[in-house]
Amino acid sequence: MTVAMIVDDETHVADYMAAKLSLLWPELEVAAKVHNGRDAVLAASRLQPDVVFLDIHMPGMSGLEVARALPAGCKVVFVTAFDEFAVQAFERAAVDYLLKPVSETRLLKTVQRLRELAAANPAADSGNDTLVSLLESLRPAAEPHLQWLRAGLGDTTQLVAVDEVIYFKSDQKYTGVITATAEHLLRTSIKDLEEQLDPAQFWRIHRGVIVRVEQIVSAVRDLRGRYTLKLRDSNDVLRSSTTYGHLFKHM
Repeated sequence: MTVAMIVDDETHVADYMAAKLSLLWPELEVAAKVHNGRDAVLAASRLQPDVVFLDIHMPGMSGLEVARALPAGCKVVFVTAFDEFAVQAFERAAVDYLLKPVSETRLLKTVQRLRELAAANPAADSGNDTLVSLLESLRPAAEPHLQWLRAGLGDTTQLVAVDEVIYFKSDQKYTGVITATAEHLLRTSIKDLEEQLDPAQFWRIHRGVIVRVEQIVSAVRDLRGRYTLKLRDSNDVLRSSTTYGHLFKHM
């Protein structure tokens, strides 16, 4: 049986894809539907899927970054919003693309192509590197991750290096910035801030908390699947919510 994963930050799109695939490819097992890049990489490592239907534009870790981290031999069908010029380029690749909104007719062609590839040579190279290269050449240059923060401390505005941050905590419409020597305040929501941070360096562990990964000394799990974190340069105690508990399973 062919095993698949669907990765899309829009849950209704993932549900739609799963429903259509069950009709068009009954033998396909959709083993997981995940909604962000980090979860996708962890799930793919565990499930070893044959094919991943992968959204390109997601907050944090993009589909391109996920594709590079997938197990060898895993075929990727990118879900894109690129224009027709890009689509023509994708058609030269060994795998496939789907243009949002995804039609049932177009999805059927993708299913047929995947079946033909599997029948011709199940162990063949998926062609992911080719498609990733095409996407990289066509998309705009990525915005650099945030390096400096313009923060307030009393009546003073200061520049704080992101490298000095231990963790961020939500404070209604603002965000607290905790360093080893001070606490600052940003006039930015934690949601907007997360999109500007390097996901390899910062993990959101709670709806209201983002922590620098290298600051985590230990993570102790409770019976509800939450983790209590000990930090390197702060005595503050941070707790994850169950939603983000998967981040610590491989520590």
